[in-house]
Amino acid sequence: MDLFSPVTLGDLQLANRVVMAPLTRMRSGADGVPGDLVVEHYRQRAGLGLIITEGTYPRYESQAFVGQPGIVTDEQVAGWRRVADAVHAEGGRIVMQVMHGGRVTHPDVNGGRRVEAPSAIAIQGAGHTEKGKQPYPVPHALTVEEAAEVRDDFVAAARRAVEAGLDGVEVHGANGYLLHEFLSPASNRRDDVYGGSPENRARYVIEVVTAVAEAIGPGRVGLRISPEHGIQDALETDHEDVRATYGALIDALRPLGLAYLSVLHAEPAGELVQELRRRFGGPLIANSGFGTVTTREEAVRLIEAAHADCVAVGRLAIANPDLVERWAGEHPENEPDPATFYAPGARGYTDYPTLQLSQS
Repeated sequence: MDLFSPVTLGDLQLANRVVMAPLTRMRSGADGVPGDLVVEHYRQRAGLGLIITEGTYPRYESQAFVGQPGIVTDEQVAGWRRVADAVHAEGGRIVMQVMHGGRVTHPDVNGGRRVEAPSAIAIQGAGHTEKGKQPYPVPHALTVEEAAEVRDDFVAAARRAVEAGLDGVEVHGANGYLLHEFLSPASNRRDDVYGGSPENRARYVIEVVTAVAEAIGPGRVGLRISPEHGIQDALETDHEDVRATYGALIDALRPLGLAYLSVLHAEPAGELVQELRRRFGGPLIANSGFGTVTTREEAVRLIEAAHADCVAVGRLAIANPDLVERWAGEHPENEPDPATFYAPGARGYTDYPTLQLSQS
């Protein structure tokens, strides 16, 4: 296999195996509608084999960041339609990451609404709100009935994403947000059908992904997980519990025939990720994590060693709209500017030069 060769993930035909990782950029304003700037940002990166959008909220309570886009209102759907049309006009493929922030939010972020989680346990630390940094509140523990409502909002969001013309959705089950909070024994202290054993903690994620797959077709649905990542207090320190929990999750999802499984882990070629891949039985997108920048060398190595079908790239996709062209020709790369990752405006978002501009 070659990093620059085509690949099929379920119903998605990709021109190459370099995937743009979902990246929080907070450029969609108070109304959560992707505007001209967001359209241009994604259009510029259509040369990547697949774009996975930034996490997009499926219900108002689930908004985790100021300036995060949603997929709740007709205006948000219309904004995403412009994004999808722009990417498709350049020959690209794009799926929406549907993300419930869970307890990683605050009423001053989500419009004064309650904060939802599996259990009433707050995260240590503070988050950015409209009124500056504030401690995370103790969340409301969802009842079984409320959890079913949230599941239905994931489904409605997936339908809206397809209606907006996106090629599919990625369900966000990683990084300490709501679905990951159900998986982690540190954030899930429930004693009902969704708590306790690894199988019970995996149950809600299975139900959400299954419902989304039934709604829009499994070939248009991916799942992102981050076992052992230990971020935002969704701690997973017992390796055998991790294997049991994620094994139960993947074994239950395997028969669906999902488009892909995306795994964020420091060792994508390691035993855990490769075991989950075998149990999944479908395409794997590897992402080596937040700690280090994913280099061309690592991406090539993962594909050539057949450790993954695609490689998700974050920071270098931010800084290099034409990343695939640069990597294919072994050209120099722009350096990402972390100071502009979450800042408003075009700087560090749509103004990184392409190869032609750099060389002219």
